[in-house]
Amino acid sequence: MASTMRERRVAPTHEHNGAAPAPAAKPIEWGNSAPLALAAFAVTTFMLSMINAGFVSAEVQPAVFGVALMFGGLTQLVAGLIQLRTGNTFAGVLFSGFGAFWLSLFAIVQFFLSAIPADQHGHALGLFLYAFGFFVISMTLASFRTNAIIVAALLLVIGAFFALAAGEYGAHTDLIHVGGYLGLGAAALALYLSCAETCEETYGRSILPVWSLKR
Repeated sequence: MASTMRERRVAPTHEHNGAAPAPAAKPIEWGNSAPLALAAFAVTTFMLSMINAGFVSAEVQPAVFGVALMFGGLTQLVAGLIQLRTGNTFAGVLFSGFGAFWLSLFAIVQFFLSAIPADQHGHALGLFLYAFGFFVISMTLASFRTNAIIVAALLLVIGAFFALAAGEYGAHTDLIHVGGYLGLGAAALALYLSCAETCEETYGRSILPVWSLKR
């Protein structure tokens, strides 16, 4: 009732003064956050995979977890939320999920792993990797109408997760190395796709092929 009365008092004032109605606010235009999320995934995955593959000493892992917190985790999470805001459900779920993965990995290693008996560390990490491996499988099933690069990258990530999970769970160094190799492949494809999407946004046309699967 009060709202109606307010409208009745305001309306004649506009008519009397001849004031034009206020223009509608323009919607906020969001940029494409996908290239940023892909670059964040690529950089963090590359760093950790270099260690898992045995090319870099495991003693540098603290530097990787710093990147996992800020670039792999928070950056991907924010980029994923932007994708959801713009209506891209697949990219939003994918990037937010991987952002949560890196944040969870950081939290487990930095805060919670010490509360687990040392002989169970591999089991804990293996369980964590298996769980996210199934998440990646679900995202892969939803990816077959995106493009070939995304599908190939996700297939490599599935292999990496399950190889690393089995390696951690059973203390098999060779499997961890295999997971590292697969992770490097996934990182390369993610960086390629990030570059392709950035170039397309910059030049206004497709520069690098991604082989769309949409029909």
